[in-house]
Amino acid sequence: MNAEGTVAEVLAGAAKWSSLVGDVRETLRYVPDGSAQTCVTSPPYYGLRDYGTAGQIGQEQSPAEYVAAMVAVMREVRRVLADDGTLWLNLGDSYVAAASGKTSGDPHAKSTVSVNANVRAARGQSADKTKFGLPEKNLIGIPWRTALALQDDGWILRAEIIWAKGSPMPEAATDRPTREHEHVFLFSKRPRYFYDASAIEERGADGPRNARTVWEINASGCAEAHFATMPPELARRCILAGSRKGDVVLDPFGGAATTALVALQHGRRALLCELNPEYVEIQRRRLADFTADTSSPVRVEAPEWGALFAATKP
Repeated sequence: MNAEGTVAEVLAGAAKWSSLVGDVRETLRYVPDGSAQTCVTSPPYYGLRDYGTAGQIGQEQSPAEYVAAMVAVMREVRRVLADDGTLWLNLGDSYVAAASGKTSGDPHAKSTVSVNANVRAARGQSADKTKFGLPEKNLIGIPWRTALALQDDGWILRAEIIWAKGSPMPEAATDRPTREHEHVFLFSKRPRYFYDASAIEERGADGPRNARTVWEINASGCAEAHFATMPPELARRCILAGSRKGDVVLDPFGGAATTALVALQHGRRALLCELNPEYVEIQRRRLADFTADTSSPVRVEAPEWGALFAATKP
């Protein structure tokens, strides 16, 4: 079995992973219904980073627009998932920065939403963060705004998991506690769904016990990606609980391929979507141990199924 291949080859078991290059809102619609058993993903956080691409998710004018974009993506994810499939969604939060880009004593906000302000100002757009109704220094509540919107859109919200990082990014703010956690939401399409509780059970005082909703996992990074990525242990727990060996794991924000790496390590296959072609090269390098096949990633050139699902000729 090759490692990298087309979507069709992954779904047929002839390849282990495939990466669709382009805006996920366009590329994901070409993946057939019910293709993946679970989705484990960490989307771009609101206002945190500019990837230099027009229309990118995370640089919207307001939290409401960001949430709407997330709902649109996850609606496609729901279609791609099996009927008994699950979504594991990792989201971080953002603070409202002053319109000037200053953070009024909250340096952490300067590293999040104030970046968004500077990007929009450079593009000739309004950088006023208070226009969506929150005074500066507010914690926006992006994870729960998104979770509730997804619930309204038809997802079943099954659990809120707190990822306690243990070694968080340093913050200079002295008028609030330092944040040490992010959220992971577990959603399902239907009331009954596949969930392997034994795969992630914990060791308790009296023996094995059902996993709790606070996961203490140190943050980690990928040197090539230049920013913190999802820790492999976080991805591992989600993948093992949400899928069986041989299943397809979806990550619509593939990034440095942590989800795919863990999926392949545990006998699953992976479908990724990635906006930046440079990150596909990172994906190849991180997944290189699984094969020497480095054929071009799948690209969507037209609205036809076409070569997207054509098996690679020997």
